[in-house]
Amino acid sequence: MKLIHLSDLHLGKRLNEFSLIEDQEFILREIYSIISEEHPDMIVIAGDIYDKPVPSAEAVRLFDDFLTKAAEQTEHIFVISGNHDSAERIAFGSHIMEKSGIHMSPVYDGNIVPTILSDEYGELGVYMLPFIKPVSVRRFFPDAEIVSYTDAVNTAVDAMDADFTRRNIIITHQFVTGAQKSDSEEVSVGGTDNVDSSAFDGFDYVALGHIHSPQNVGSERIRYCGTPLKYSFSEASQQKSVTVVELRKKGDMTVRTVPVEPLHDMRIVKGRFEYICSMECSSAGNTNDYIHAVLTDEEDIPEAMGRLRSVYPNIMSLEYDNRRTRSSHGSIETADADNRQPIELFEEFYKLSNGGEMSPQQRELAQSLIEKIWEGEV
Repeated sequence: MKLIHLSDLHLGKRLNEFSLIEDQEFILREIYSIISEEHPDMIVIAGDIYDKPVPSAEAVRLFDDFLTKAAEQTEHIFVISGNHDSAERIAFGSHIMEKSGIHMSPVYDGNIVPTILSDEYGELGVYMLPFIKPVSVRRFFPDAEIVSYTDAVNTAVDAMDADFTRRNIIITHQFVTGAQKSDSEEVSVGGTDNVDSSAFDGFDYVALGHIHSPQNVGSERIRYCGTPLKYSFSEASQQKSVTVVELRKKGDMTVRTVPVEPLHDMRIVKGRFEYICSMECSSAGNTNDYIHAVLTDEEDIPEAMGRLRSVYPNIMSLEYDNRRTRSSHGSIETADADNRQPIELFEEFYKLSNGGEMSPQQRELAQSLIEKIWEGEV
């Protein structure tokens, strides 16, 4: 049984006010090409189909187009809701789509019925567990002690009463303890939403969604496939991919990845302003990539963002890494502030903020501005 494991499409996402719909449409076409080449028996999408519970019309259209085309290349598609999705919207029309082999996870009600598939190695049970919280499970199991996310998942899995003598996979959307996070995920402070991997003991493959970096958790049996696109600059160095799993007889499984290339890569460029604008730096990659610039100049560059955009039209963000930003900020003594000239206070503030003295030109400009503000009273 061959399956393609996807998750965290986040269709409709905007990043730094940039719409990524064109990038998502491009990457879904690339994924469709991989599906066409691999001829999987099933496709699993482990949650966060959309970036918002109420997705935009173009995001819904994009997913509809993808499902329609993908269904032509495989017999079964399994889709669960993630923490960004509306479980009710993902479940809509599930009974009708079931007839076409598209299985949409219902809203969690404490009762998860597996879909049983068969191949030359026997039966395979597919369990869909959408994103759940302890409160979601507690209402259906009032007598169970459910305090943590691990308790909730353990209770939900125990209620499945899975037959582990056959092969089984579970598709779920949780944060499994030990996974390496990226900046673009929503996880609770202190790890209160952690789920211990032991909750999935017995399953032959655990198709996870939620964490954006592709990775195994403990073993290849428990895997995050990661996002198909980079959704934060903390993911800039990652190679995004599609995970392909082949389950043969029980205990015999292979996991491999097929890399995908985006319409616009996401890169960090660092150095002095002149270098970042230079041919040497700009030729190191596609200038149409999504860029985060880190300037190491000691003084702020006037209109830096606008000037950099003439070289990198899709620059998203800018920060400085210099003595000022690395030093701890002090405070201005205010005891004798009434006895000091405004320009003296400004000079001290500048020194604390920038880690260095004002230049004569800067002092002259500041003095002229102060005189205008105070209308010659200084």
